[in-house]
Amino acid sequence: MDLIPKPDQVVSAAGNLAHTVFYGGLADLRPMPRTLIDDDNLREVYHYRPAATAREHGDPVLLVTPLAAPALCYDLRRGCSLVEHLVTSGRPTYLVEYGQVSFRDRNLGMEHWIEEVVPAAIRAASAHAGGRPVHVVGWSLGGLFSLLTAAADPDLPIASLAVLGSPVDVSLVPLVAPLRPLLSLAGDRGGVVTRAYRLLGGAPTPLVRWAFQLSSFHKHITKPIAKATHYDDADYLAQLEAVDRFTAAMTAYPGRTFGQLYHRFVKGNALVGGRFEVGDREVSLSDVRVPVLVFAGANDTIAPVGAVKALVPLLSGSPDVRFEIVPGGHLGMLTGRAARTSTWPALDAWIGEWSAPLDPDPGAADAASDRSTIGTSKRRRHRSGASRALAR
Repeated sequence: MDLIPKPDQVVSAAGNLAHTVFYGGLADLRPMPRTLIDDDNLREVYHYRPAATAREHGDPVLLVTPLAAPALCYDLRRGCSLVEHLVTSGRPTYLVEYGQVSFRDRNLGMEHWIEEVVPAAIRAASAHAGGRPVHVVGWSLGGLFSLLTAAADPDLPIASLAVLGSPVDVSLVPLVAPLRPLLSLAGDRGGVVTRAYRLLGGAPTPLVRWAFQLSSFHKHITKPIAKATHYDDADYLAQLEAVDRFTAAMTAYPGRTFGQLYHRFVKGNALVGGRFEVGDREVSLSDVRVPVLVFAGANDTIAPVGAVKALVPLLSGSPDVRFEIVPGGHLGMLTGRAARTSTWPALDAWIGEWSAPLDPDPGAADAASDRSTIGTSKRRRHRSGASRALAR
């Protein structure tokens, strides 16, 4: 709104206020309809039901959620939902989420997700889609899970990977960099943090929520002013409501997993060299054999551009690695209002390029048997030829 609001701005602001009072908000928070197709310990795989206006076609997409963050990251609100975008375009869309983490899960480490949860979800999505290879999309820690899963098991039916806001060099993260020398000096013996997460069984939900809010502290402080100056913009206000709901829905980290993240990533910066211990073996990112699209948010303080771009040279075994800087912060780059015209079109083009050819007759009786062979040949899977690694 202008400093001295125009008449039409006053009318819009009054209408937004009335809608909020009488209907509880402006955002359309209806979730996209979905069906559970596979589940196990801290693993739920969902298939989003096809839109009435678009028949499902092509290779499936699997959305991999990070720990602690709800699946709302992919389905924030109608109009700003990556799920809605994929489903309405006819893409078979799947999601893996982990349910509520409790104290009994405190002994689960990252290997549980890298060796069990994500691989099982990829296989389930592929099988449900008729055996087609899967385009795996992971945001934040979900992106790191996806990369390490692909590196650990090259036989998985993966067509491509897209990782968004996944920091590899944490020394470049503004919130972490000043603390790392102090954490190193304290050592494990002084382990106040270690004792705390072991006692609590992990990082509790309020702490996770507070850490996310701290990452955008300036926005949190200036939010009342921003809201007041945009009260005539229904779409802006709806986005604020949806982000608030997302933040409120965050969950806990299991104790052992939080310990690995703290000691290996925050203190040890373990992935900057491209290798990571998973269970009793070492996994190298150079063993990723599928195309990878890497996104960084221009205003991301949790995973700044440099911390994400450090991933690109580590993917030496991939036939095609590309790096894109898109508008937005950590969540905004994925499902913010600007993502609709930046991140999503780039993701669509990437998936289209690395998808197997469509069946000429999807209703034919032999379609399913034909799909079962798709993705088993690297020539068919990576049909576009030479790598066009982006050097920025």
